[in-house]
Amino acid sequence: MPLHLTNMQVLDQTFYVRSTLTVARELLGKVFFRKYEGALLSGRIVEVEAYHEEGDEAAHSYNGRRPRNEVMFREGGRLYVYFTYGMHFCMNVVTEEEGVGAAVLIRGIEPLEGIDTMRELRGHPRREHDLTNGPAKICQAFGIARAENGLPLDGAVLGIANAPAIPATHVMTSSRIGISRSRVLPWRMYVEDSPWVSRARPAHP
Repeated sequence: MPLHLTNMQVLDQTFYVRSTLTVARELLGKVFFRKYEGALLSGRIVEVEAYHEEGDEAAHSYNGRRPRNEVMFREGGRLYVYFTYGMHFCMNVVTEEEGVGAAVLIRGIEPLEGIDTMRELRGHPRREHDLTNGPAKICQAFGIARAENGLPLDGAVLGIANAPAIPATHVMTSSRIGISRSRVLPWRMYVEDSPWVSRARPAHP
C-alpha cells in the first residue's frame, strides 16, 4: 500500500518516553520512513530488540554515558546509529526520559515504498526478503549512516508513522541474537511468519 506524507500520523515524542519494553512491543507494525534524495522510503517494522542500561550487559549504555553512546541517553524519540564490525551501521529508536540509556534496535522491516531505491542502495540482492531482514541491511536500504545519528523521529527527515497494532497472537518473543552478554533476556520481539525477520530462534507468544 503506498504511503503518503499528507495522510500519515507521525508518532509524537510521548510514544517513545515510556518503558523500553512497551515501546519495543508497540513498534511492531508501525511504519518507519525517511526522505532520501527526493524519494520516500518506508517499511513496516517486524522485528525489534530492546536494550537498557539497568541489568543489561549487552547495552551500549551499561557502563554509563560516553561520547559514543551519548545519543542513547537523550530523551526518547530520536535515532541512535552505531558502527559495528568495522563495516556496518545499525539503527535504534531511543526510549525513555533524558538521562536513561535505553533504545530499541530495529532488526527487521517489510519494505513498502521506495523499493527500487532500496534495491540500489543494497546492491540488488537476489532474494526480495534479503533487502531488509537484518539491522545492517536496513541501514543500507534506507541510507542510514553516521550523519543520521541523533536525528529526531519527527517526520522532517525520519519518522515512524502510526499503523494498526499486530495482534498478540502473531507476536513472538525470544532471546536476543548476535550477542554473548545478557543474551538470554527475552527482549527480542517479532511478527510470526514474516519473511523479513532476520532469522528464527525458538520463541513463545
